[in-house]
Amino acid sequence: MPDPTTAPRRPAASWFGPASAPGRGGALDLLRFLASMLIVLFHFGAEGPLKLWWMNDAFARGYLATDFFLMLSGYVLGRAYGPAIISGRVGPGLFWLRRAARIWPGHLAVLAGFVIFVLVMTVLFGRPYNPPQFQWKALAMQAALVHAWGLPGGDGWNLPTWSLSALIVCYAGFPWLWRALNWIKFAIIPPVLGLGLLAGFDVLARAWFDHPIYDLAFQVGLIRAIPLFSLGVCLARAVELGWPSEVFARLLFWGGMVVFVVLLGLPRHDMLATLALVAVILGGGRLPVKHSSRLAEQGAKISFALFVTHILFGAIYWMLVHNLIFHVKVPLEQQWAMWVASFPLTIAFGWAFHVYVDQPLQNRLAPYLRRPAAAPTDVAP
Repeated sequence: MPDPTTAPRRPAASWFGPASAPGRGGALDLLRFLASMLIVLFHFGAEGPLKLWWMNDAFARGYLATDFFLMLSGYVLGRAYGPAIISGRVGPGLFWLRRAARIWPGHLAVLAGFVIFVLVMTVLFGRPYNPPQFQWKALAMQAALVHAWGLPGGDGWNLPTWSLSALIVCYAGFPWLWRALNWIKFAIIPPVLGLGLLAGFDVLARAWFDHPIYDLAFQVGLIRAIPLFSLGVCLARAVELGWPSEVFARLLFWGGMVVFVVLLGLPRHDMLATLALVAVILGGGRLPVKHSSRLAEQGAKISFALFVTHILFGAIYWMLVHNLIFHVKVPLEQQWAMWVASFPLTIAFGWAFHVYVDQPLQNRLAPYLRRPAAAPTDVAP
C-alpha cells in the first residue's frame, strides 16, 4: 500500500490529469532565459542614445521579470526537490547548504571582479573611481547577502543580487513549506493559498511602507520575495497533484502570455501582470516537454550567470562606450549599433563565466554535497 504522504490521491475531475515529471528544454526554460534578458534590457535601457522608457513605459517594468524569477525559483525547487524533502533523503540543513553553495560562490566571484575593476580604474584615474556607486560597506553587505534584509545601505556594486539575498532566506523555509503543502490533497487549494499570501503581503507593504509590494525598495526585498517564492512553491504542489489538465494548461500558458503582453502596452497594472505570469508558470510547468529544445536548455543553464554578471559587464562596457562617445564624434546610428551589440556581448560574457568560473566552482563543491542521495543541484534561482 503506498504511503499517503508520498503518493497523494488526485481528484478525478476532467480538468485534472496525471502529473508529468519535470523536464528540461521546455517552455519554462526558454522563458527563464528570456526573463533574464528582459532584466538586462531593463538595466541597459538608459545607456543608449535615448532612454527606452521615454519611448514606451513597458521598458521601465523590468521588475516584473524579477518577480517571474522569484516565482519560478520556488516552482522549480518544488518540482526538483519536493520528493526528496518528503522522503527525508534531503533534510532542511543539507537543502539550504546546497542552495547556498549554488549561488554564493558565483556571486562572490563576480564581486571580486568588481573589486578588480574598481581598483584598476582608481589606479588609472589617480583617484577613487565613482565613490557613490562603489562603497566598501555596501560591498561587505552584498558579499554577506544581507542587503535585502531591511538594513540601511547596500546600494551600488551588483545591486540586482538583492533577490539572491532574499532567496537565501526563502531557501531556509522551503522544506517546511513543502511539508505543510504535502498535507493538502486538493490541487486548487495551494495556488489559492499562495495568491492569498501575496495579497496579504501587499496589504502589509502598503500599511508599513506606503507602497505596493512591487514598488518596495530593494533594502526590504525580502518582503517582496517571500510571497512570490512561496506562490511558486504552491504552484509546484498543484502540478504535482495533477492540476490542471494539459488542455487547460495550454489555455493558461498562452492566455497568460497574451494578457501579459497586452498589459505591458497599458498603464501599470502590476498585480494583474503578476497574475498573468502565474498562469504562464502554472500552464507551462504542467505541460510535458514532448520536444526538448537544446537551445532553451542551454539558455536556462546560463540564465543565472547572465543575471549575476550583466551589471559587471555593463560597468566595463558602458564606461568604454561613453568615454569613446565623449572624446570622438560617433554618428547616432553607430551609437545605436554599439547599444544593440551590448546584448550578444553580455550573453557571451555570461556564457564564459558559466563555463570557466561558475561550473568549475560547482564541480569542486559537488563531492561535499552528495550525501545523502542527491536531488538535482544545477537549479539556479
